[in-house]
Amino acid sequence: MADVVLHLAQTDDMAIASATGRFAEVTATLAEGLPAAASIDEGAALMVARERGLPSSRLLARWSTGTTRLLDALNAIDLSTRVTWVAGDLSARTLATTRLAETWIHTGDVAGALDVELAPTDRLRPIARLAWRTLPYAFAAAGRSMAGPVAFRLEAPGGEDWDFVPDEPVATTIFGPASELCAVAARRLDPSSTSLRGNGPDAADVLALVRTYA
Repeated sequence: MADVVLHLAQTDDMAIASATGRFAEVTATLAEGLPAAASIDEGAALMVARERGLPSSRLLARWSTGTTRLLDALNAIDLSTRVTWVAGDLSARTLATTRLAETWIHTGDVAGALDVELAPTDRLRPIARLAWRTLPYAFAAAGRSMAGPVAFRLEAPGGEDWDFVPDEPVATTIFGPASELCAVAARRLDPSSTSLRGNGPDAADVLALVRTYA
């Protein structure tokens, strides 16, 4: 669990740097002295390994202080501002949503380690929308091409319909519970163990590739 909290603290530091125009500088400091990483996940693991073992009180204070600083940084800028992130150039609004998604993912990891069950809520909506909006990135990262636009028609935890539909004619549509879609996009649940379903040429690939993190 300490590694998870440390990872969140480190990536919050990176997000603060992104929102304040210091991404390259802060990322270089975090990675200083580390071997070259073959992937984003490997780089994150190397950063955690270097700082592993911090006292719990110090780690908690670092994470708590960092979340406050991140909120302050995001509140201080226009959310349409383009900023630099590990996945490339994106809006500050999207950066905020990726941090929401990652914090939700790792909150679930910690809860699972403590055998605590967290009920899904309608606060998952921006995470589900992020998964839909970033499908082109997910396909490109896997070296795949989409046959056409994709729609999500999801059931919210509160019972409402969440429809994410592109302006262009839809080629593929995914149906099912938003909570399951978010868990699949977090790579915490295999699509085959869910009630998610789809039609269209990219249905299987969407469920295999959808993601909410770089």
